[in-house]
Amino acid sequence: MDEIRILDKTFRKLISEEEIKLRIKELAGQINTDLAGRDVIFIGVLNGSFIFAADIFRQIDFPARISFVKLASYAGTDSSGTLNELIGWNEDVSGRTIIVIEDIVDTGTTIKQIVNDLLLRKASEVRIATLFFKPSSCVESIEIDYKGFEIPDDFVIGYGLDYNGYGRNLPSVYALIS
Repeated sequence: MDEIRILDKTFRKLISEEEIKLRIKELAGQINTDLAGRDVIFIGVLNGSFIFAADIFRQIDFPARISFVKLASYAGTDSSGTLNELIGWNEDVSGRTIIVIEDIVDTGTTIKQIVNDLLLRKASEVRIATLFFKPSSCVESIEIDYKGFEIPDDFVIGYGLDYNGYGRNLPSVYALIS
């Protein structure tokens, strides 16, 4: 379906399930090449990254661990501009390579705070993997090591991304029309 309705909003398909699967396979291949033999912990940022984290982690071919943190910065369809830590850190990251798995990076505020927190906890290296990146809305200077798709500054749902809790289960990604 090219258009869907969630609650009071209409969305159009932006990226298909097939395109997403192919890109995740490519990203996992890059990670496998870059980090084989290292002590890596993947840290998924909930709730949005849970599908991306599971799909990419299953394709990692070296021993690694995964954990999750839950942070929030959205209210409805807008970023609130503030970051609330909802579930804290419970992994010892000192001396380890960390890959932060994000569903989407738009302003960069959330990912910058996460990277800073991990460096304060003495991670030896922090890399970022995001499935979606909005370069036109990014206000922070951040380096994204593994980037799935650059997308316009549209509100999007599907593949873990939601509108007021709905739409995470959609296998494709949809952009807000109205």
